[in-house]
Amino acid sequence: MTDALTIRTATRDDSDAIWRILEPVIRAGETWALPRQMTRAQALAYWFDDHEVFVAETGGQIVGTYFFRANQQGPGAHVGNCGYMTAAHAQGRGVARAMCAHSIAHARSNGFRAIQFNFVVSSNARAVAAWQSMGFDIVGRLPEAFAHPALGYVDVYVMFRRLENLA
Repeated sequence: MTDALTIRTATRDDSDAIWRILEPVIRAGETWALPRQMTRAQALAYWFDDHEVFVAETGGQIVGTYFFRANQQGPGAHVGNCGYMTAAHAQGRGVARAMCAHSIAHARSNGFRAIQFNFVVSSNARAVAAWQSMGFDIVGRLPEAFAHPALGYVDVYVMFRRLENLA
């Protein structure tokens, strides 16, 4: 990326740009457990409802988005949960890693003690490697929990990172 990447809180005015990122990922059906026929309204409702939403921008263009929320309520509310998507043309340029770093800082500043990813598709090797490089460990495996459109049933990982006492 030639321009600096900035990450900011998303607004509903960002919906068109966010949909342009979400739609191809949803339609491909390879990395997210969302219905491939999901409508724009359904996808944006899912992305924004009960989530804090952020966008990554460079050169005035939104190239990534992520949501953050507590993974559970009550006694489990100290563990955060995130979901990230990067525009196809911006993949491999550090956008997801930057959003992950931002989410870690955001979680820490809001008193979270850890972040858990509930459903990382094992065949998404790029994401698995990125999250491991960001300090997440695979703490669980769900055998054949994801119906991949080309690979058939593949495993899903639960990934976890503690936030206290870590840089």
